Amino acid sequence: QVQLVESGGGLVQPGGSLRLSCTASGSIAGIYFMAWYRQVPGKQRELVAGIKNGGNTNYVNSVKGRFTISRDNAKNTVDLQMNSLKPEDTAVYYCYGQPFYWGQGIQVTVSS
Repeated sequence: QVQLVESGGGLVQPGGSLRLSCTASGSIAGIYFMAWYRQVPGKQRELVAGIKNGGNTNYVNSVKGRFTISRDNAKNTVDLQMNSLKPEDTAVYYCYGQPFYWGQGIQVTVSS
């Protein structure tokens, strides 16, 4: 069983940057797909960025060119670098590990 813990969230002004980190309690080397999701009240949780063990990545269109996902299997971490943040990026962000591992979520608020 792997537990995922997110860190790095908070309040940032529009145009600013944040780096989210997801640290696993065990090895993620055997987890093929890991990702970051986000959710705002009243809406479905959406996939923001995903990364496979071979390094292939995918992003939701609204964050392409601004967010970068990375993973370090040796450190058991998955990071999300978020640049040029917009108010519409405000959400609770969740770390996910296939097939059913979820973090508790962390708030990101983009506001002046």
